[in-house]
Amino acid sequence: MIGNLSPEDNVMEDSMSNSSKFTEQSLIRAYTDLGWDMTKDDIHVEIGGTSVYGIEGAGTKWAPLNGTRKYNNDAFIVIKNRSRSSFQPSKPMEKQE
Repeated sequence: MIGNLSPEDNVMEDSMSNSSKFTEQSLIRAYTDLGWDMTKDDIHVEIGGTSVYGIEGAGTKWAPLNGTRKYNNDAFIVIKNRSRSSFQPSKPMEKQE
């Protein structure tokens, strides 16, 4: 046997250790690390990992109403700073002769 595991050894940590728990200070620290200004930037909180039912249904579990949003078990939160987005809409192609 290569290793020894005694009953006193803690091999599994809590799924959320103190360093990964969400706190208001951790959010403020993230804003600071990213250089965001909470008073001036256009910040949006959105939910990812969802699906929207797009077929007409009867409103049951198996056939929900059209437009019903389902939150998956692995849904997540996205924090976007839209004021610092580099999004530029596409431009039409120039006519070729």
